[in-house]
Amino acid sequence: MSLRKSPTLTPALLAANRRNAQKSTGPRTACGKAWSRMNGLRTGARSRFYHELWQALFDAPACSVDKTARAVLTREMASHPLFSEVVDLFRQAEIEVVCESRRESRLWSPVRKKDVKLSRPKPESPLESAALLDGPKMLLMNKGLL
Repeated sequence: MSLRKSPTLTPALLAANRRNAQKSTGPRTACGKAWSRMNGLRTGARSRFYHELWQALFDAPACSVDKTARAVLTREMASHPLFSEVVDLFRQAEIEVVCESRRESRLWSPVRKKDVKLSRPKPESPLESAALLDGPKMLLMNKGLL
């Protein structure tokens, strides 16, 4: 409860309030209108485009994050920090998956000198091998982003 007494609404104060309300009309230029249109996308969780981008990137074939992002996003969306952050996250996940698969292939390559027991066993169940193929999703789940 405020101890301050609210001002008395005089006719002059009401007229001043009306004049000030007429001045605030929002953005006037095309650039300002386009920028304010993107303001609702900052929260992400409520954006339809944000969810569509995530879904498209999840369903994208291997090594096609950039191509999928170009197909889904408009030029304005691509320049927005929220969307570019998601695309960068998927790019990084894709790089890590490719590096991991290269490490895996080096581990499973035949050893020329002697028969050496490998430190990591090959996946025995179909679920384990599916987890290796579904790299970006698993990587994001392991990082706690899903």
